[in-house]
Amino acid sequence: MTRKRQPVRRFFRLVVWLVLLLAIWLLGVAAWIVHVGNRDEAGPADAIVVLGAAAYDAQPSPVFEARIDHGLDLYRAGHAKTLIFTGGYGGAKARFSESQVARRYALRRDIPESAILIESRSRTTQENLVETRRLLQDHGLHRVIIVSDPLHMARALRASERLGIDALGSPTPSTRFRTFRTQREFLLREVYFFHRDLWDAAQETLR
Repeated sequence: MTRKRQPVRRFFRLVVWLVLLLAIWLLGVAAWIVHVGNRDEAGPADAIVVLGAAAYDAQPSPVFEARIDHGLDLYRAGHAKTLIFTGGYGGAKARFSESQVARRYALRRDIPESAILIESRSRTTQENLVETRRLLQDHGLHRVIIVSDPLHMARALRASERLGIDALGSPTPSTRFRTFRTQREFLLREVYFFHRDLWDAAQETLR
């Protein structure tokens, strides 16, 4: 009986170790995402890129407003002479794109129109940055400061690196995702996207 139980025990120990290793890995990824989101790298750059978020007709959502405000603060501090607002139309009936809403918001706060570039075609973080790269190439700009929510920053910087964008990260000082539940959901989503990005990178390598 003892010999028959040994393979079962070994299998059980193996499963326990695998579960522990998986838990350690996931906690490590989550900790890294939090670490990147707490790191402000703002410095001299050619442009400040504010990643899009939801807008309600002509008004930015609280999340988007926090991003725009931080971008304006960086501009006023002299980190860059150009602001790039990203984000397309939230739906078929939307009157304004996210980037148009951001531009209107900035103009009303005395930012010169000549300092603002926008793109209105993107719907995702990846598309935000693809369109940003096009604007950078068209206007001879190079180093940028990426502005987004703290927990979103790691994914934004990974995408920037894959696209060949020389990017620094400057997360918003505070996040509108304040409750434990919303922050937990946001972090879990970013952990998922981390692994999806790994899978996509592996697929590209194999092509």
